[in-house]
Amino acid sequence: MEVMETDVVIIGGGAAGFFAGINLAASNSAVSVLILEKSKQVLSKVKISGGGRCNVTHAEFDPTALANNYPRGYKELLGPFHKFMTGDMFSWLEERGIELKIEDDQRVFPVSDSSQTIIDCFENEAKRLGVVVKTNAGIDKIKKLEGQDYSWELKGKEVHAIAKRVIIASGSSPKMWRLIESLGHDIIEPVPSLFTFNVKDKRIENLSGISLDAEVEVFTTKDRGVSKQKLQSLHSSGPLLITHWGLSGPCILKLSAWGARIFQELNHQFQLRVNWLPSHNIESLKTLFEELKTTQPKQFLYSNPIEGLPKRFWQSLLEHIDIDQQLNWSNISKPQIQSLAEELCAGEFHVNGKSTFKDEFVTAGGVNLKEIDFKTFQSKVRSNLFFAGEVLDIDAVTGGFNFQSAWTSAYICAKHVSGTL
Repeated sequence: MEVMETDVVIIGGGAAGFFAGINLAASNSAVSVLILEKSKQVLSKVKISGGGRCNVTHAEFDPTALANNYPRGYKELLGPFHKFMTGDMFSWLEERGIELKIEDDQRVFPVSDSSQTIIDCFENEAKRLGVVVKTNAGIDKIKKLEGQDYSWELKGKEVHAIAKRVIIASGSSPKMWRLIESLGHDIIEPVPSLFTFNVKDKRIENLSGISLDAEVEVFTTKDRGVSKQKLQSLHSSGPLLITHWGLSGPCILKLSAWGARIFQELNHQFQLRVNWLPSHNIESLKTLFEELKTTQPKQFLYSNPIEGLPKRFWQSLLEHIDIDQQLNWSNISKPQIQSLAEELCAGEFHVNGKSTFKDEFVTAGGVNLKEIDFKTFQSKVRSNLFFAGEVLDIDAVTGGFNFQSAWTSAYICAKHVSGTL
């Protein structure tokens, strides 16, 4: 097999790998760049992101506020976000003819609503700048060649290359993590992040598709080896979607990201307390119900949901606490008022496992952040070795944040590498 000689090898043809390669070549036209992708297709995660629309970033333009969306990496990303963040990504894409739009939830998409727009842009830029892309080019061995200009040797079944610099942008790849470990790096054990909750409960079993703004908190009735203090720190709010398997939506996905390691310790078995009416608590709802006894005594509860709750949802809760369809507000008892208020503001559900979020698969784990220089994204363990994207122990809540950390890390390491060659 012919040995390919190049200035920089980038392992991984995904979002971070392509963005690093493009910015490397754009910064220094004399630098030769080779992207090695193990599969048949590049940018596959970009393709499926945002339901095929590609949620490229999030409309948050303050570095500190942006960093707060990263359960792992928020401290380390503060400095990098001051160098390249969301506004810079806007400019980068718009300079290349990609129009963007900000949706109501602040997620950012191409106006075309097609991830292919981003893929075409990246592939065209790579081709224009002379970046070589090789697919079906998985790496089996990485060796540091001490004291040589071409200080890295990479081998796989279909590729043999030597390079002056290596950027690893391989995403959540167990095989690559093992290779990185062999180079002396510590790998934080990966666990799933961004997942939905499996909940089998009669209260929600026929309500798939209903979405409500809610507040949720985690608790447990048994000693499961996780401190109560840790559990009490796990709470979230926002749109909650009822699905045929349980609970999803931004509220749940955000909670899954922040609690990824704790949920792994609990084997994804825990209790969830839900307030379906965040503007109320139990006492304020009891007061409202007492007022309704006076102001709308003849009104039947079953056919008149309160506070704009979806009718099917409201009726399901009434059936759960055995409130008759013919009951009106004048006849509701104090125990019934208490039960209904508790159900709406502190309903308890048992979570029994998780499901992968269909638009993204994200892990918490990867290269230990203590071993990275975040001014350059260079390894502190091996010289001329860099990391970008999800291969690092960095992950975020849903909404374009994981892509933004990929763009930021790729851009910064590309700029540094280009200046050293």
